[in-house]
Order: sequence, then structure tokens, then C-alpha cells
Amino acid sequence: MFIVPLALTIYAFIDCLNTTEEDTKHLPKIAWVFIILLFWIVGPVVWLVAGKNRHNRAAGAGPASWQRNRRQQWVAPDDNPDFLKSLKDDREPEAETEEEPGRRDGGTGPDDKTPPAS
Repeated sequence: MFIVPLALTIYAFIDCLNTTEEDTKHLPKIAWVFIILLFWIVGPVVWLVAGKNRHNRAAGAGPASWQRNRRQQWVAPDDNPDFLKSLKDDREPEAETEEEPGRRDGGTGPDDKTPPAS
């Protein structure tokens, strides 16, 4: 007699906390939390019946179909063309540093192992 109303209250409380503000009906979310907790048996039942916008499954827009359209598969960075393009774009605007023009013209740079000509 005590476990079923307690389980119903816990379920409704967690469901209310996980619901967004846009999906709550009639009252703000914080008001629903107080109703669920203060009115022990009636509050959770009212929340489940009238407190939340539910998705209509009869129209074929059940969770399986609308989640399938929103789901994106994770792609590794080395296989993601957008990521590789962003790396390429990051390299292009780099300005030459002071050492690079000298190395390209045959001068010495900090990594050169040859001794300077005297």
C-alpha cells in the first residue's frame, strides 16, 4: 500500500525534472515539482495526465521515427571532411616567421646542422 504511491511519486518527480520548460503545460515547471511533492498521490497523477506535452504516437511520429531523423553518427576526426578542411583553412592564413624566408632562400635556420660559412 505504501510502495506503489511512493514509486509513482518518484517516477513523476524525475519525469518532471527531466521535462523542458517548453513541454510543461498549464503551470511553470517549479510549480509542478511542488504539486508532485506536496500532494502525494494526487500530484503525480495530475502531472502524468495533464502536466506534460506528450508526443502523438498515433500519427506515426513516435519516438522511433523522430529520433531516427535527428540521430547523427559519430565520425572520427581523421575521417571527417569538415574537420580536415578546417585544419587546411587554419594553415593557409599563417604568416611566415622570420626563419622561414631564410631557409627557403638557402640561408641557415635554427634547425640547420651545417656550420655558418665564414
